[in-house]
Amino acid sequence: MARKTSTNFEKSLAELEQLVEAMEQGDLPLEEALKQFEKGISLAGNCQKALQNAEQKVKQLVEKNGELLEKPFDLDE
Repeated sequence: MARKTSTNFEKSLAELEQLVEAMEQGDLPLEEALKQFEKGISLAGNCQKALQNAEQKVKQLVEKNGELLEKPFDLDE
């Protein structure tokens, strides 16, 4: 399942990048630009959700008395 989430994130991010590039060129009619903007907002939300889920899954395994304990990953440690 982790691979599927990663693939969906990468696909959504790539599509979002393409939308941004197309919109930055300024050649889209207003109606199409608004549709693309709406789609971009949705894709960005999907990417944000995937990143939040990934962040929650990132754990540090710590061994204590022969047992593996999970604790939140902390970059400052």
